[in-house]
Amino acid sequence: MIRTALTRHISINGFLSKTFLKNGLKCQFCSSINNYKCELMTIGSQKINYLKVGNGPKNILCCPGNLGTIWTDFKPQIEGLDKNKFTIVVLDPPGHGGSRPPERVFTAKFYEEDGQTAYELMQNLGLKPFSILGWSDGGVASIFLAEKYPEAVDKLIIWGAFSYNLEDERELYEKLRDISRWPEHIKAPFIEVYGEEVLQNMQNSWYNAIQEIYKNNGDICRSIVKNIKCPTLILHGNKDHLVHPEHPKYFMENIKDARIHHFPEGKHNIHIEYAEEFNKLVTNFILHGSKS
Repeated sequence: MIRTALTRHISINGFLSKTFLKNGLKCQFCSSINNYKCELMTIGSQKINYLKVGNGPKNILCCPGNLGTIWTDFKPQIEGLDKNKFTIVVLDPPGHGGSRPPERVFTAKFYEEDGQTAYELMQNLGLKPFSILGWSDGGVASIFLAEKYPEAVDKLIIWGAFSYNLEDERELYEKLRDISRWPEHIKAPFIEVYGEEVLQNMQNSWYNAIQEIYKNNGDICRSIVKNIKCPTLILHGNKDHLVHPEHPKYFMENIKDARIHHFPEGKHNIHIEYAEEFNKLVTNFILHGSKS
């Protein structure tokens, strides 16, 4: 697809949630925090750190974004969603947070691989069917999961996700790759957890995987979106400088049973900045199939 490149301000701050700065990363994947206790499960050769809270009849799986962990990405949902209505599971993706070692090496199929890992976690926990909250890279992994295992997924909620690579996003990926270009106050907490060398290696690996996807016509999840069968809620912050409006539009037009809700002032982390509204939307959609 040929189109005029758009000049956009690329804000790493929008990618790396403010929750990182509020809470720091050091304790984000420890065995217990705020009276909640994480557990470990071995899936294949990978240990997966996860948190399960609540005892409600509706199961929810939360999939974090790149570099994200249980507490950095989903603290407002862990603490704010009704635990009498929901059983909530959040995981550290492979090579993230407490799901280490080994350190993360991304492949061109990492979205699909992460979706598979998340599915196996829920299957092993006996929590099917379930709805999915997928943010950013976790949103793409959620799409792969929902497409491959339609019988397991009740509802899908995604935000900050990409459908395919756009030419004018190359600068964005390059900025995210090179941690020397990150503001120091953003970079420091990650270095505290991963160390500078591991952090840079992770971003190099992620960037290389994205470049491999470029070689496949830039298809991140475009070719499978039309196969999504479950009701889907697409959420979008209109001031998200990382996600071009073309992506939520594509999801809306190509997922059969989809609806969309916009946050006019929202950026990339709408579930954190607008947690109360976000949680209400999610609750109504999962319980009643509506977003109001």
